[in-house]
Amino acid sequence: MHRAAGSHEEQRRTIVNTSLKKPVIALAALTVSALALAGCSGDNGSGSGGGDGDQVTLVVWESLEGRSDFIKQAGEAYTEQNPNVTIEYKNVELGDAPAQIALDGPAGVGPDVFAAPSNATGELVAGGHILAVAGADELRDELLEGAVQNVTYDDEMWGVPVTIDTYSLFYNKAYVTDPPKTWDDVVAFSKQFAAENPGKYGFAMNPGVVYYAGSFLFDAPDNLPFGENVDDPSQPNTDTAATAEGAAELVKLREVLDVAADDLDDATVDTLFESGQSAMTLTGSWNIPVFDDAGLDYAVTTMPAAAGSDQPSGSFSNSRTMYVSAYSEHTEAAQDFAAFLASPEMLQLAYDLTGSVPSADIPVDNEATLGLIEQGEYAFPSPSIPEAAQFWLAMDSAVKNIWNGADIDTELATATSVIEGQ
Repeated sequence: MHRAAGSHEEQRRTIVNTSLKKPVIALAALTVSALALAGCSGDNGSGSGGGDGDQVTLVVWESLEGRSDFIKQAGEAYTEQNPNVTIEYKNVELGDAPAQIALDGPAGVGPDVFAAPSNATGELVAGGHILAVAGADELRDELLEGAVQNVTYDDEMWGVPVTIDTYSLFYNKAYVTDPPKTWDDVVAFSKQFAAENPGKYGFAMNPGVVYYAGSFLFDAPDNLPFGENVDDPSQPNTDTAATAEGAAELVKLREVLDVAADDLDDATVDTLFESGQSAMTLTGSWNIPVFDDAGLDYAVTTMPAAAGSDQPSGSFSNSRTMYVSAYSEHTEAAQDFAAFLASPEMLQLAYDLTGSVPSADIPVDNEATLGLIEQGEYAFPSPSIPEAAQFWLAMDSAVKNIWNGADIDTELATATSVIEGQ
């Protein structure tokens, strides 16, 4: 979620600014009004950025599962301050938005503002689908450094980050009292658990996407995709010896999760954990409201350590980001609303509704969120340069095939060739 050159520790905290290491984040500016942060133009009566001008309807794409409630409530709050602007929510899931904007934007049926992961920034810029952030200097002062870095490309800020996301080890407290510290411990626990609970799994994850498999394949700062700062297309680092060794460690989990990758998609894995069919899983803050609503008694801890390591495995990180569409006919109002969503009041609302890790300094006391914040100290950035689009596609295919029994070196070499455009 964040990038920083320098020491090993600086590389490790890519998702979260060092301030996130504190158990409770200080509320630095709760008294700052939403209009002040957002740079609202409600006083100028222009009709495009708020105020009493012509009526404007902004179409906003966001996911379900708590985020829809957030956008609707945030939209109502914004309209109270800007009566001429109405916010219309439409459900487009976070991961689907980058491809959807490329179709709907040019067709004139797209959004004014949309949520997408920050690792899509380079691709969205290259495609001409988004606008650079207006009032970026003001936002940089208010938001955590790591969150800003997530949406910075070619030294320009291209979106408004509203979360800092990573994933970690979630465990069911009815089954796990002392969460495993290493992946070997995960295997040992899972074998015993399955023996005592036929038909259930001690651990389940989606092994067919590099987002999760990356915890085995990559490590900061020496073996990150696209180099130490995750921005060098000449260094995909997808077929190094360390990456291959990590892939072999991933495959060891088939001892306790002997299921084809196609049958371990996110929805299936989430349902296994939510229904009590798995004792542990890898997921992130997006599932906090889901598991809470299900009444699940769970907790979050840092990732298990790799063999020979005394610290948690790393994890990919990025930011949920509100982008302004380059196809919007109301760009001033769209910029204004996007920034409004990162105001202290709105970040507090989003945290209260979803448990997501906020992109600015606000109080956090949810135990699950705090667990993710702790893992954030070991997270590394998701690549967001344009070449990253091929990275995700090629490496998803590689790890899925590897999990299903394909040769590790062959799959990694093939993926690297695709990423390098050979």
